[in-house]
Formats: sequence, structure tokens, C-alpha cells
Amino acid sequence: MPPFQLAKVKRVEFYKRDGLTTDLICCDITVSGKGGAEEVIFAHEDLPHWDELIRKLEFLGGFDVEWFSQISQPAFAESRYVAFEKNS
Repeated sequence: MPPFQLAKVKRVEFYKRDGLTTDLICCDITVSGKGGAEEVIFAHEDLPHWDELIRKLEFLGGFDVEWFSQISQPAFAESRYVAFEKNS
């Protein structure tokens, strides 16, 4: 996963993908890039440093730290939740 600055984060959306035996928790992080273009960084819970990523995102003002409860149920069904969105 490429490094990014919290100040450039515009949106964080969590979701789960239905797996054969378990759900995979995923995250799309939209950041502002060069020239105002947006870039989406994809991450998931099986990547190294997932816990560090979540701790970093929790420093975003207005980030919903209860995001997991929003996507965890029902099992084996896609759920999406925007945990952060910059108002600008």
C-alpha cells in the first residue's frame, strides 16, 4: 500500500466481500493527488500493517471509530459504510 498523508484523505469507505468461508474486510481510501486528481488506495484486513492503517485513519477528525459495527452484519452479505468524508 502506498504511503499517504492524512491531510489529503477525502473519503474512507469500508466494506466486506463475501468469501467462501469468511468475509474479507476491505477499505477504499480516496486521497487528493497531483493536479487535483483523486486516487483510491485499496486495502484489506489480510494485508500486513492493517491494524496500523486503522490506527492512522482514526486520527482523521470526524472519522467514525465504530465503522466495524456498521458493516459486520449480516454475515456473507456485502455491506458498505463511509466512515469519513471531507466536507469541501
